[in-house]
Amino acid sequence: MDDHAEAEIIAERPSLKNPIILTSFPGIGLVGTIATGYFITELQLENLGILESKMLPPVATLYEGVVLPPIRIYQSQELNFILIHSDVPIIPQIAYEISRVIVDWAIEVKAHRIFSLAGIATFEDKKRVFGAVSHKELLAEIKDYVEIFRTGTISGVAGSIMNECVAVKFPGIALLGETSGFNPDPRASANLIVALNKILGWNIKIDKLLQEAEFIEAQMQKLAEQAVEEVKKEEFPMYR
Repeated sequence: MDDHAEAEIIAERPSLKNPIILTSFPGIGLVGTIATGYFITELQLENLGILESKMLPPVATLYEGVVLPPIRIYQSQELNFILIHSDVPIIPQIAYEISRVIVDWAIEVKAHRIFSLAGIATFEDKKRVFGAVSHKELLAEIKDYVEIFRTGTISGVAGSIMNECVAVKFPGIALLGETSGFNPDPRASANLIVALNKILGWNIKIDKLLQEAEFIEAQMQKLAEQAVEEVKKEEFPMYR
């Protein structure tokens, strides 16, 4: 990794033509993270590489005894998309740099769109999916399938990616699954997948996600708590 770079993508060149890029980083209800984690296992996605940064929490995720770096990149040949999935929360100081690296890479691989997936907490919790776009003409692609998020803010890396899309004039779409709070919400994630199915003409089944909702809620809560504890440790004052 370049000593001067705060974040860098280390990955094989995708073998896809004009792919969609999906991104998710832990946030409210872990809505995007659960959805993309489901894609990885359910669609048996092919690993391309990682997004690396010295400012990421010192956490290694384990799956079946194998270490997985915290931010990983996958591709689906069948559905022509690339997935950037993070298991760890991102501190504000690195969010801009990570977003810039992702959008620059999207341009480099000639991606068609970036979809920034996240959650949004409301008092109503009707499990709706809200959408916002980087450029007005993109509203036509989503308005029949989601509720347009007309006023408000998109926090975290999800919002930062959208800001970067605006800055460099790259087409970006944010999809936000409605949830009631900060607890992991696989049902909101399932609704996010349904919205993607409609927008992109996919047919990804959500049955297993709904069946395993309670188990996933417990597992993701444990993962989130571990990541937060690492962030708070005294020997890493930058995370205070």
